[in-house]
Amino acid sequence: MSVDSFLPNSWGLYNVNGNVYDWTEDCWNESNMGNPGDGRARTSGNCDLRMFRGGSWFNPPNFVRSAFRTAGAYHYRNFLVGFRVARALD
Repeated sequence: MSVDSFLPNSWGLYNVNGNVYDWTEDCWNESNMGNPGDGRARTSGNCDLRMFRGGSWFNPPNFVRSAFRTAGAYHYRNFLVGFRVARALD
């Protein structure tokens, strides 16, 4: 299958899942309740841990989805974890 053969997601991003875990700015919380829901980072909770979303090429399929979330130390580095550079378009 060729690159970009699927439609982009709601934010216009292609090929989001399956490369590496997305390391986010969000502080870890056991539940997703209280999430701002508008794209802003969640800055309350355990900020020694950050939210990792999705999965990597190394994980089984049930981990490789945007809804999958886990925690990692804010200083954690690994070849399975990456981040996406983004900016606001105001």
